[in-house]
Amino acid sequence: MSDNGNAAATAEENSPKMRVIRVGTRKSQLARIQTDSVVAVLKALYPGLQFEIVAMSTTGDKILDTALSKIGEKSLFTKELEHALEKNEVDLVVHSLKDLPTVLPPGFTIGAICKRENPYDAVVFHPKFVGKTLETLPEKSVVGTSSLRRAAQLQRKFPHLEFKSIRGNLNTRLRKLDEFQEFSAIILAAAGLQRMGWQHRVGQILHPEECMYAVGQGALGVEVRAKDQDILDLVGVLHDPETLLRCIAERAFLRHLLYLTGGVWSLDGSDSMQETMQATICVTAQHEDGPEDDPQLVGITARNIPRQAQLAAENLGISLASLLLNKGAKNILDVARQLNDAH
Repeated sequence: MSDNGNAAATAEENSPKMRVIRVGTRKSQLARIQTDSVVAVLKALYPGLQFEIVAMSTTGDKILDTALSKIGEKSLFTKELEHALEKNEVDLVVHSLKDLPTVLPPGFTIGAICKRENPYDAVVFHPKFVGKTLETLPEKSVVGTSSLRRAAQLQRKFPHLEFKSIRGNLNTRLRKLDEFQEFSAIILAAAGLQRMGWQHRVGQILHPEECMYAVGQGALGVEVRAKDQDILDLVGVLHDPETLLRCIAERAFLRHLLYLTGGVWSLDGSDSMQETMQATICVTAQHEDGPEDDPQLVGITARNIPRQAQLAAENLGISLASLLLNKGAKNILDVARQLNDAH
């Protein structure tokens, strides 16, 4: 009996161990749902690998009593996760793409952008205002949002409303809406509500003529170490070509304008500028150049998407930003920054 037991133990020790891939994520319920969805795809693609999720809190999760625009930290929801990536505590990190700056810290890259879900903003109303729209809310109704982008655009479109900062994860913001009388409605990303299974709470979808969505909104980005070729190859299959090219154009536009989307607005919405620019981009062949031919575009590495298509997307974003700047957008930006700093 003793010999058999030793033989079994020896066989177990000599058997090959399954490689573990550690995946970093924020601790919030939505972040976990998003990360779980990416890990599920990777597990199906790589049954010989084991995936371990490492959850942590970020600066943006910890500071909840201050508007995001006042904190001054450019990587509110990514800094701690990138620190873990740098120390090899995790191998990849799943983010909401809109949380990732267009200029990543040295040594990091976005190795995959997953297929985008609904990119629009959604309005969730207080129970007593169900059936209303922003247009039909009573005068001076207070609408909560954590985004200056949303507030500036919507203040111009709906001058009878007041917009106020609301912080916290989706669960917290919905609880603040439902249990207190402070807010008549709040604005959230439709994709987040959809991933949480809360589509029934959506009272109104805001289309671009009402409120342009954030750069990268609705898409998930997978951040990795730029020189980690194994992990880059592993996650590269997650790239959705159409989403990737759209997000390259959006991020190039954002980088060129510093922090805006498809137009620029003064903080009170009284002054604005919008332009539309279009380009036809075809994805017809796989990219086959070597690693030395693959510099990042707006922080993204995508070797399985034709380089020419990626450059066309980037040029579209830069050209649109340049057009707005040439027409005077810089003045609007400067005034908005001064007003925000003064507050």
